[in-house]
Amino acid sequence: MIPLSFLPGLNAALNSASALFLVSGYLFIRGGKIAAHKLCMLAAFITSALFLMSYLTYHYQVGSVRFQGQGWIRLVYFAVLLSHTVLAVAIVPLVLATLARALKGNFAGHKRLARRTLPLWLYVSITGVIVYWMLYRF
Repeated sequence: MIPLSFLPGLNAALNSASALFLVSGYLFIRGGKIAAHKLCMLAAFITSALFLMSYLTYHYQVGSVRFQGQGWIRLVYFAVLLSHTVLAVAIVPLVLATLARALKGNFAGHKRLARRTLPLWLYVSITGVIVYWMLYRF
């Protein structure tokens, strides 16, 4: 059994991996490497799904974790957290719709939606790591 104290670091690692897969997948599709793009984007989806399961498990057991910083950094933390949280909720249906279009072979619709989904998903993945560092390592 994994100790609960391990999960925040695992969550940050999963978010980091997701961000790397997203960037790699984007670069692969720009280079016309469709098979590599598919693998990276599926890996990003899987790491994000694993993150969500780990995150929910941790916070179900522990509850919310209070930010300890004071002064101006507190405002920065809550600004990042708020934007991250709102977009994290919004990104789930966007990712699912983008993935569904690709799996159905609707590549024009996939591309059109992916142009909006990718930057938001990447932002959520990166800010997830920032929130982790500010909350647990600051």
